[in-house]
Amino acid sequence: MKIGIASNDRESIAQHFGRTRGFVIADVVDGKVKSKEYRENNFTSHNQPGGSEQHGEHGHSHSSILSALKDCDVVLARGMGRRIYDDLRGAKIESVITTLPGVDEALSAYVDGTLVDNPEKGCVH
Repeated sequence: MKIGIASNDRESIAQHFGRTRGFVIADVVDGKVKSKEYRENNFTSHNQPGGSEQHGEHGHSHSSILSALKDCDVVLARGMGRRIYDDLRGAKIESVITTLPGVDEALSAYVDGTLVDNPEKGCVH
């Protein structure tokens, strides 16, 4: 199982999924973290000042971020827009909005089955 965690510094979880500088990608096997890598967020312009995804007649597309995280089973953040929350779930990627601040803390809680999803903490934009 691969878990993607939005993080600007590889240690704390980013407050906003789409504006994160990157993602810690943890490979979990048999309940243990086997490896971690960091993917720079160069697949969405949300992380740039004033940036947003490509806009079309139906709003902006999340296709680039969905494609970049397609190998993940789960993504964690401390906040995200409702559309990306739903789009991730539609792509069969579980999305979790956590109140936990640390990457390792949230990763352990998810693996242990104790991490609570807080979809009400998402933002509407």
